[in-house]
Amino acid sequence: MKKITLLFLFLITSISFGQNIRFEGVISEAGKTPLEMANIMAVNTATKGMDAYAITNDKGKFILNLKPNTTYAIKLTYIGMQNKEITVVTKEVNITQNIAMEAGGIELNDVEIVREMPVSIKGDTIVYNADSFKTGTERKLEDVLKNLPGVQVNADGEVEVEGKKVTKLMVEGKDFFDGDTKLGVKNIPADAIDKIQVLRNYNENSILKGVENNQDNVAMNIKLKDGKKNFWFGDITAGGGFDDNEKLDRYLVNPKAFYYSPKYSINIISNFNNIGELPLTVQDYFKFTGGFKNMMGKGGSSFNVSSNDLGISLMRNNRAKEIETKFGATNFSYNPTKAWSLSGFGILSASTTDLETKSQTNILQPNSSQIASTENRNEVAHQKSNLGLFKLSSSYKPSTKFQMDYDILTKLSKQDEDNSLLRESIVANTALTETIFTNKKQNPTSVNQNLSLYYTHNDKNIFAFEMQHLFQEEDPFYNANLQSQPFNLSGYTTGQNRNNINQNRFVKTNKIDAKLDYYYMLTPKSNINVTFGTTYSHQNFDSSIYQILDSGNTNNLTAVQNTNDVNYNFNDVFMGLHYKILTGKFTFTPGVSFHTYNMTNTQLGTNFNRNFFRVLPDFLGVYQIKKAESLTYNYAITNNFTDINKLAEGFVLNGYNSLSKGYRELENATQATHSLRYFKYNMFNFENIAAFASYTKTVDAVKTSSVFNGVNQTSLPYNSNFADETLTGFGNYGRSFLKNYKASANTSLNWSKFNNIQNGVLSTNESFTQNYTVKASTNYKNLPNLEVGYTYTINDYSDSKFYTDKPFARLDYYFLKSFSFVSEYEFYHYYNKGKTVENEYDFLSASLIYQKKESKWEYKISTTNLLNTKSLNDDSFSQFSTRTSQYSVQPRYVIFSLKYNL
Repeated sequence: MKKITLLFLFLITSISFGQNIRFEGVISEAGKTPLEMANIMAVNTATKGMDAYAITNDKGKFILNLKPNTTYAIKLTYIGMQNKEITVVTKEVNITQNIAMEAGGIELNDVEIVREMPVSIKGDTIVYNADSFKTGTERKLEDVLKNLPGVQVNADGEVEVEGKKVTKLMVEGKDFFDGDTKLGVKNIPADAIDKIQVLRNYNENSILKGVENNQDNVAMNIKLKDGKKNFWFGDITAGGGFDDNEKLDRYLVNPKAFYYSPKYSINIISNFNNIGELPLTVQDYFKFTGGFKNMMGKGGSSFNVSSNDLGISLMRNNRAKEIETKFGATNFSYNPTKAWSLSGFGILSASTTDLETKSQTNILQPNSSQIASTENRNEVAHQKSNLGLFKLSSSYKPSTKFQMDYDILTKLSKQDEDNSLLRESIVANTALTETIFTNKKQNPTSVNQNLSLYYTHNDKNIFAFEMQHLFQEEDPFYNANLQSQPFNLSGYTTGQNRNNINQNRFVKTNKIDAKLDYYYMLTPKSNINVTFGTTYSHQNFDSSIYQILDSGNTNNLTAVQNTNDVNYNFNDVFMGLHYKILTGKFTFTPGVSFHTYNMTNTQLGTNFNRNFFRVLPDFLGVYQIKKAESLTYNYAITNNFTDINKLAEGFVLNGYNSLSKGYRELENATQATHSLRYFKYNMFNFENIAAFASYTKTVDAVKTSSVFNGVNQTSLPYNSNFADETLTGFGNYGRSFLKNYKASANTSLNWSKFNNIQNGVLSTNESFTQNYTVKASTNYKNLPNLEVGYTYTINDYSDSKFYTDKPFARLDYYFLKSFSFVSEYEFYHYYNKGKTVENEYDFLSASLIYQKKESKWEYKISTTNLLNTKSLNDDSFSQFSTRTSQYSVQPRYVIFSLKYNL
C-alpha cells in the first residue's frame, strides 16, 4: 500500500509541474452565432510542434493552455467555414480573445488542416489522429486506444466508446475478424495507425439507415499510414527465458503480417508460447458471433439454444498454473468487382492447461430446519482444447437500391479434461473425505448461415428479407469415479469398491429464423414497419447412463428413467407492427407483435402438444437533448422458451454430485423489461457521462426444485408462481483536463432475487454485487506517464459477503529516443464479512524495450508475476449455493525477445 501512496503523490506532483498561460474565447460565425465543435489548434512557431488543441462546446467556447513567452500560430477549422489562422504571442498573463469565422472555404484546404487536428467530428463520425495521442511506448492498437478520450478497453479486448460497446472493427473499411475486437486491439501494430474513426449510429446496410433504430450501434475503422498500404507490414517476435526454477524452457514465437490494397487484404496472426499468452480463450470462442446479428431481437420471442457443455473449468484472467498455446489465424477480403465483395477468416487454436484449485461450497439454507452442508475441494485438472472457427461472407450491391448478403460461420472444437480431487463433505458437523476422478469430453460442431436481401422500390417503399439457419451437434461424455455412491439409480449395482458412473449424451439442433420487413415512409421523419416472421426449431436429445463394475464389466442402466430419446418441435409465427416518428428532439417507436405458438415433444412413446396465442407490446423513446447528449427508454414484454434440455424427463448426469431431469409440460416464461440509458459527451473537455439502469421481472419463470442429500443435488424444473427480479445499474464519468491529464470514476450494481424450491421448502435468495473504480492518468510526450486507480468490490450473497480492495498502477516512459519502460502493478486484499477468509496478493510485471529510431529491430526483456504470487481468489453465487476459491497461477517468468518489423 505504501508503494501505491507514493505513486499517487507522484501523480499529484506531476500535475502541478509547470505554469501555463490560459488562452480562451468564443468562436462564432461572423461574430454572431457560436460554432459548436469547431477545431482550434496552437502550433509553436519555434518548434513547429502542436502544444495544445481544443474543440468548442455548445456555446462556442474554447480553452488552450499555452507556454508563456511563446509565439503561436492558432489554426481554426469548421465544416462549411473558411479556414483561419491567427498569430498569438503569450506573455505571463492569461489571454481572452473571441474569433469570428466566415462562411465558405476551399474544401481541399479544409481536409488538409483537419488531418492535423487531434480530433475532428463530421456528422456521426469522430476521427482521432493517432500520432497526437502516442507517447512512444505504444506497441499495439490497444495501447493507442487507451490514450483516446472517451474510449475504454477492458481486459478481454472489448472496446467501448461513449459508454457503448464497439461491435465491429474494420481496417481501411474491411472487416477485421468480424464479430470480435480482441484480435484487432491485441495485434494491429501501433506504428501502422494513422487515424481511428468511430462510426456512431452505424448500420452495415445503407438502405436501412434512418428507418431502423441504430443509436446503440458503434463501429470502428482504422486508417493506415500511407507507407503501410500496398505493402506487407507487421513483425516477427521470438523469445526465450526461464521461470522461477531457473529452467530455460519458456518460449514465445509470434509472427504477424498484414497487407492492404483497394482490391484485397490479408491478415496473418500466429502465436506459440508457454508463458500464459492466450490470443483466444475458450470463453472468447463460445461468445464469438462472427458478426451475426440478432435478427429476431424485436420479434417479442426468445428461443435460445442452450449449451450442453460439461462445465470445463476456466482459468481466471487467463491465469492458471500452466498454459501452453498454439494459435494461427488468417483474415481476408477481396473485391472481384465494384459491386461484389468477399471476405472471411479462419482461426485454429490448441491449448494445454493445468489448474490447481482449493474451494469451499456452502449450500444455502432456506430455513433453520435445513441441515447445514459444506463441501471442501482440492482439485487438480489437466485440459486439452482444440478450437476452430471459419467464416465466409459475400456481399453484392449492384446499385444503391439493392443489396444481397450471405454469411456462413462454422465452429469446431475438441475438449478433454481430466480432474482429480479430494473432497471433504461436511453435513450436520459430520465430515466424510474421499478421492474422486472425473473425465469430460466434448466435440461440439455448429454451422450458422445467414441470407439477407434488401430492396428499395422507391422513396416510399423499402423491403428487407432475412433468414438464418443454425445446425448444431453436441456429444458430451462424462465419467466420474468415486468411493461413495452418489445417487440411487434404478439398476445400479451396489457394494463396489469404486463407483464408476458414465453418461453419453447427443443433442442435435436445426433452427430457422426468417422474417420479411416492409417499411413505408409516411414522411421523411416517420415510417410504418410491418414484419412477418417465423422461428422453427427441431431438436433431438439422446442420453444413456452406464456403470463400470470393479470387474471391468459394463452395467447398462437401461431403466426408462435413466435414458432419454426425445424429439422437440417449436414453431412461432408472428406479425409485427411498428411506427417510428421523429418530432423535434424526440424519436418514438411504439410497436406490437402478434404470435401463434405451436410446440410438440415426443418421448416415452407419446406426444405432448401445446398451442396458444400472445400479443406482445414494445416501445422505444429517444430524447436527443443535444448533438452528443441523449436519453433512451426501452420497454418490452418477451416470451422466453426453454429448449429440449429441460423437457427430457430421463435423468441427466451433470457432475459427480449433480443429477437432473426435465419436465415435458413446462410452459414459457414472460419477461417485462424496462431500461433507461443516459449519455453525454463533450468534445470541449472530453467529458463523457454514461448511465444505464434496467429492471426485469420474470413471471411464470422456469425454476428448479432441488433435493440435497448432503452436498449431492437432484433437480427438476418447474414453472414458478413467484416472480424473479433483477435490477442492474451502471454509471461512468470521465474527462480530460490541462491537455495531459484525464480521470474517471465508474460503478456497476447488480441486484437479483430468485425463487426456488429446496428440499420441499420455498427458498428465496438474493444477491447484490457492487463494483466501484476511480482512476487518473497522465499523457505526456517527454515525461513518464502514470495511471493510478482503485477498485472496490462487494459480493453480497444470501448468507455470505465477500470484499476485494484492489489498488493498481501503470507506469510507462519513453526516454533517450530509444528506450521504453512499462510496468503494471495490482494489489488484492480479499476477505469475507467476518474475515474468516482473508488473503492478500499482488501482481507486478515490467518490460524494457530498446529500439533505435527508424530501426527494424527491437530488443526486449520482460518479466511477468515479478513478485512470484502463488494464487488468487474468487467467489461465485448460484441460486442454491455460494463458493469461494483459490487458484494457483503461473510462476515468475523472465523472457528475452527479439522483434523484427517487416
